[in-house]
Amino acid sequence: MAYISSNANRWYVAREDQFGQIPAITAANRIPAVRLLAQHNQEKTTRRDKTGTRTWQGLPAGVRRHTSFDLTTYMRDWADPTVLPAQGPLLEAALGGSGTLFGGGVSAAGSDTSTLRFGTPHSLTPGDAVGVGGEIRFVAAVADDSTVVLNAPLSIAPPAGFPIGPAATWRLGYELPSVSLFDYWDPSTAVQRVLSGAAVDQMSIRINGDFHELDFRGVAQDLIDSSSFVAGQGQATAFPPEPVSTGFSYSPVPGNLGQVWLGVIPGQFHTVSQASIDLRNNLLTRGREYGSELPRAITPGPREVTMALEFFSQDDDATTALYQAARQRSPVTVMFQMGQQGGQLMGVWMKSLIPDVPKFDDADLRLRWTFQDTRAQGTIEDEIVVAFG
Repeated sequence: MAYISSNANRWYVAREDQFGQIPAITAANRIPAVRLLAQHNQEKTTRRDKTGTRTWQGLPAGVRRHTSFDLTTYMRDWADPTVLPAQGPLLEAALGGSGTLFGGGVSAAGSDTSTLRFGTPHSLTPGDAVGVGGEIRFVAAVADDSTVVLNAPLSIAPPAGFPIGPAATWRLGYELPSVSLFDYWDPSTAVQRVLSGAAVDQMSIRINGDFHELDFRGVAQDLIDSSSFVAGQGQATAFPPEPVSTGFSYSPVPGNLGQVWLGVIPGQFHTVSQASIDLRNNLLTRGREYGSELPRAITPGPREVTMALEFFSQDDDATTALYQAARQRSPVTVMFQMGQQGGQLMGVWMKSLIPDVPKFDDADLRLRWTFQDTRAQGTIEDEIVVAFG
């Protein structure tokens, strides 16, 4: 009997209609697998009865159970822009808002690097994303039904008839949905698993790694497996079978490709060496209530959206303006673009963030500036927007 190869692993994710109810999945729900750590524990309670012995006699069945997970997946190409990317349910679970699709369009005469004009009504709203010539941008304002103002300038002004690419955008929501995570292995006789009622407590996006990665950490209602499944777990009558494969080919996006825009007036920073965006939902579970050994629901707490950034300092106007904004406690806008060609783009926009005064690191030959845990702010559920293009 051979060992089970950790490379023979396939993941699927789907949004749940009800907390803890396993949904149906298809091959289109598959996402790139990098790492999944899932921990399922019973609560460690202390028996205080007098047994007449020093031997621990164990705990009864039905003690409360706790499940946590940590999932890492690659940002991948968006093969079919007519449907939301397969990782959409994870983004929705982290942000709260359901994804919206912009089907694309064609630019009209009069467009420039900061303003897009369309030949037909665009139906875009502030915060929606668009793809233009290998770049992703967000709509900062809508001038009229055929004109939008972008959050950061494009590299070139699109001429009349230039294609405007499709994009999928996720905004914040007050409540958070749950998802089911499916973990299948070869051979089929190995233990297969489903995390039901999975809720994302923290989402992390790292910049300038080998590949662009997304990390999701949180809690789940239960960890269900094929070897011990009983009817009723995850509100299912049978352990869900893996969908028939239709082939799974994708391209991860190199982690060194992209753009960083930040400042009072957005300027592009070309010397970023390291950056990350973290979203924390500070989740609470209804897991202490009488009558259940599993959590009944999730409740999000105050949201925290933070950025860490490190770059080599320069004596240009954009760098000086950023330092002045930090000293004066002035809000700046921040946008990260991952990738550099259509169908392999991801954008993250934080429209208002007050940077702390950077730490000067002169240990190397070139001066580095470091911003740590700078927190984004907003008005109502608008600290951050995430999009694929």
